[in-house]
Amino acid sequence: MTAREKIIARAAREIKSNMNINLGIGMPTLVANALPKDVHNVYFQSENGLLGIGPYPTKDEVDPDLINAGKETITIAKGASFFDSSESFAMIRGGHIDLSILGAMEVSQSGDLANYMIPGKLVKGMGGAMDLVNGAKKVVIIMDHVSKNGESKFKKICSLPLTGKGVVHLLITELGVFDFIDGKARLIELQPEVTLEEVREKSEAVFSVDLKQ
Repeated sequence: MTAREKIIARAAREIKSNMNINLGIGMPTLVANALPKDVHNVYFQSENGLLGIGPYPTKDEVDPDLINAGKETITIAKGASFFDSSESFAMIRGGHIDLSILGAMEVSQSGDLANYMIPGKLVKGMGGAMDLVNGAKKVVIIMDHVSKNGESKFKKICSLPLTGKGVVHLLITELGVFDFIDGKARLIELQPEVTLEEVREKSEAVFSVDLKQ
């Protein structure tokens, strides 16, 4: 199993039956393909106005009018509903999204999130992330533990502009799983074949350890 597959498989375990879920663009969208077999009646929501996103379309199923918030073509599930973006954000801000799984550039040891821009780079906007991290009942962040240039993305303090302060409930990387209690990070799971020493070595953040047996 690749590092990315480990992250996606672990994130999928956070999905329970009858949830309304919002998946961020990039790696989070792949979590929908890894749903546990005993999970049913899950509804994926998109900020651009759709509840009931189905699988990615085959070549013959592509409909240019059916896209998600990341502008990817999608299909719709039976019973799906369409609405305008203001209604979509009313769902998010009203606390009707049970779970949001998002990517990140950095997460701090106090649960701060930076995931919408890199200074000096052209961005189209922060999307719905700022609303999602404050409106969803649970926010799960999935990301690589270390950046391509070898720096830890799990920081003491985020160096990039914040999407939200203290908004992360669970962080999943290819090394482990962390939760955040009273503004402090705690390692609760190690990924297979990963040691505690490796996690400490590759983390700038300070965290306590409470590994599940």
